[in-house]
Amino acid sequence: MGPLPGGKGVSEKLADALRGAVRGDVLFDAGTKALYASDASNYRQVPIGVVRPRDADDVVAAVAVCRAHEVPVLSRGGGTSLAGQCCNVAVVLDFSKYMVEVVELDAGACRARVQPGTVLDSLRDRAEEHGLTFGPDPSTHNRCTLGGMIGNNSCGVHSIMAGRTADNIEELDILTYDGLRMRVGATSDGELERIVAEGGRRGEIYAGLRTLRDRYGDLVRQRFPQLPRRVSGYNLDELLPEKGFNVARALVGTEGTCVVVLEATTRLVPSPPFRNLLVAGFPDVFDAADAVPLVLEHGVIGLEGLDNQLVNDIRAKGVNTGQLKILPKGGGWLLAEFGGDTAAEADEQARGLMAALEDAGVTLGMRLLDDPEEEERLWLLRESGLGATASVAGRGDTWEGWEDAAVPPDRLGDYLREFKPLLERHGHETAALYGHFGDGCVHTRIDFNLRARDGIADYRAFAEEAADLVLRYGGSLSGEHGDGQSRAELLPRMFGDELVQAFREFKALWDPDGRMNPGKVVDPYRLDENLRLGPTYNPIPVTTHFRFPTDEGDFAKAALRCVGVGLCRRSEGGTMCPSYMVTRDEQHSTRGRARMLFEMLQGDVITGGWQDERVKDALDLCLSCKGCKSDCPVNVDMATYKAEFLSHYYEGHRRPRAAYAIGMIHRWAGIAAHVPRLANLGGALPGVRALAKRAAGVHLKRSLPKFATTTFRAGFAARPPTVATGPRVILWPDTFNDAFNPAALHAGVDVLEAAGFTVDIPRTRLCCGRPLYDYGFLDQAKALLGHILDELEDDILAGVPVVGLEPSCVAVFRDELRNLFPHDQNAERLCRQTMVLSEFLERHAPDWRVPELRGRRAVVHGHCHHRAIMGFDAEERLLDQLGLDVEIPEPGCCGMAGSFGFEADHYDVAMQVGERVLLPAVRATDDDSLVIADGFSCREQILQGTGRRALHIAEVAAMALRDGQPETTDLPTEKAT
Repeated sequence: MGPLPGGKGVSEKLADALRGAVRGDVLFDAGTKALYASDASNYRQVPIGVVRPRDADDVVAAVAVCRAHEVPVLSRGGGTSLAGQCCNVAVVLDFSKYMVEVVELDAGACRARVQPGTVLDSLRDRAEEHGLTFGPDPSTHNRCTLGGMIGNNSCGVHSIMAGRTADNIEELDILTYDGLRMRVGATSDGELERIVAEGGRRGEIYAGLRTLRDRYGDLVRQRFPQLPRRVSGYNLDELLPEKGFNVARALVGTEGTCVVVLEATTRLVPSPPFRNLLVAGFPDVFDAADAVPLVLEHGVIGLEGLDNQLVNDIRAKGVNTGQLKILPKGGGWLLAEFGGDTAAEADEQARGLMAALEDAGVTLGMRLLDDPEEEERLWLLRESGLGATASVAGRGDTWEGWEDAAVPPDRLGDYLREFKPLLERHGHETAALYGHFGDGCVHTRIDFNLRARDGIADYRAFAEEAADLVLRYGGSLSGEHGDGQSRAELLPRMFGDELVQAFREFKALWDPDGRMNPGKVVDPYRLDENLRLGPTYNPIPVTTHFRFPTDEGDFAKAALRCVGVGLCRRSEGGTMCPSYMVTRDEQHSTRGRARMLFEMLQGDVITGGWQDERVKDALDLCLSCKGCKSDCPVNVDMATYKAEFLSHYYEGHRRPRAAYAIGMIHRWAGIAAHVPRLANLGGALPGVRALAKRAAGVHLKRSLPKFATTTFRAGFAARPPTVATGPRVILWPDTFNDAFNPAALHAGVDVLEAAGFTVDIPRTRLCCGRPLYDYGFLDQAKALLGHILDELEDDILAGVPVVGLEPSCVAVFRDELRNLFPHDQNAERLCRQTMVLSEFLERHAPDWRVPELRGRRAVVHGHCHHRAIMGFDAEERLLDQLGLDVEIPEPGCCGMAGSFGFEADHYDVAMQVGERVLLPAVRATDDDSLVIADGFSCREQILQGTGRRALHIAEVAAMALRDGQPETTDLPTEKAT
């Protein structure tokens, strides 16, 4: 499918017609096209436009307009496909923003009705209230949509228990390209005859399906492989009499090439209330695979496998490494899950398997986990497979293309023994092997060179040889992710030309004009065309401030990190991505922004380079929380990318007022230190206050923090001289705490001295420049860091530790400093020597214990940068030492995010982010409980959003040193206004 016939004029007329017909979003701008030009596969095709329908009527109207203009349609779900089926030159229907409801759940009938954009976990959460679940559960369960799962015939860990998606669909409400809407499902012989006799378009389709069944039925029985994970091809077997002529299930897995799904009625199955997880170690992955048939005899509800290469990759990437200690000795592992109505029942099953494995003498060790939290940690280890293998330092990038083939489980070991040498013959020795071993499905990402002609030739040759190998073992080219473009060309090898013709006829019954996701599955593109990279990939060269040392100094490589797995599109859990959680807009996801930057460097869709407004718009709501740097499986660092982009963008545009008022707060704080009362006057006088906020670009509902009458630096200098007795430590007097909350820094001094250290501070006023990054002031930020390196050179060389209380400032030393000065040894030393308080005490005073505050409850919010860069474990251990009854709400951004939440244009989003988790959790806390937040902006958001004053952990530790009594100056005197 080439460009839209008629060019730009036709596209504009189509867009206008769609806007007049649907209530949802109609997006034909270049930015949106860039966002949807690629999916999680190796392919790229720029769409005609995107429609986000609000309901089924919108979908019907949109398809009618497309039909009138003779343009293709592509239904897009999310989190399910890796084979190129979700990008095409078509009008994309994205259901994931509005059509997301569980319409009805009938627990008695074990049924649910869902819209296509419903996220799987939303359905599972509802079903679990009744002891039920939707069986198929891909590792993307927290963001994949039911529509995508239906299009793809998704499976997951528990398909052993419940089958593929096709096995769990009862009815579909569908729409054809020519406008026929109907419900389809299992069809009795009598009903089939009645429908055919009634005639019309529906009768025509059913008559054709019946003819197809009769003509090809015997061949389907003969050629369709008998294995749990046959996902390749169309489900023509569902039309057989023994399958009940199930039209709905025949349409599952058609990848949007036949119909649009408007609603689905799903089957729900009992969810075992008690589960355990047995992990067994084997000499290698082949021996682990050999044990699969024995394991399956013991009634497992899930059976996963992984090899030592995956473990090595996880260790190299630092992804979920804490879970590795759970694994017993081995070079290959099986994770076998059992479920029962009681814990004893599940344990009995597991111990039966343990005895059988021990009798067989095949394992090197076993561990039975029955703690749900420990089980969850081990599942996270398995689910991190794609991210852990996607981008490993020192190795080539890895790609999809042969990532989900399946063979009969009893032949898995022998298959892997041939598959591994095939990888090695093609020079892909480091490919990890893992996946759904209980179903014979193996995942892997392979370091194909998709930028060079010989590398692409190798990609094709490997795929063809691998296909022949899988088929020799009676397998399926795809066992989970579908055919799309990467495998559809190979379907004749699996099914033969006659059955492929049957697929072609099946599609033609539904889509005679070939307008539904053309070129995928049937009459497909070649597997090596439409590549996102390819031999012509030549990103626009750019010069950057950041050096991107982990991306070989290449911004284009950094932008290419995103593999499209879409973890940033989850609606809850984790820090990433707060703006997407609020807007549910692809451009506000980390993936969307990364794809926009990729397209900016391509230069054909996004043509404005660093000055492009569409890229600026996509980055505008990025809170620079750095959640993606830790939560993203491939560690996309959007905060850094945004700062880099803005530094160039503002070379041609005027910065907002807030950039100077807040971004340069270090300057104003230095002035205010001399005249704090005068500085606070603007925020105190009602008439002046509004003018001051407008002048600073601050939202009128925001309160301006008050400068302290005495800064920490001044107070520290006025202290009586002390005799240095312990090791020296530098306390970093960050601008925020120094100017606005010196009590936190004074508390830090008290704690460090109580722990036996001599506390010092830099001789001159220094600032790391944290707010400057939010506005792209990278030259100024680098200059400030260079000044710090000069001023602290002697202390850095002497190895004097630096303790920072503001997590975002510590993060600058641990992250941005290294990125701006990658070859400066003192920068590297300062990076290693700088810690937050809890880290420092744990490393340098391991035997010192802070007094306990027994009987006190506390709700604790972890700063985003703290979690992403330093990690929050040391903080939690210090809280444990304090003896507090701690509640730590679900990780997530507070919404203030430094300057972001103060800005007039961002206030509403900032408050919506805060109201997701943090602010309600604080309001639910009784007045006697402590509220703890180390970040200055987090404390401001809490104060202005709830009226509660949060304390820094240093203040809480100092309180413990004072026998649990806060100083009167620590208590709030009024609520924020």
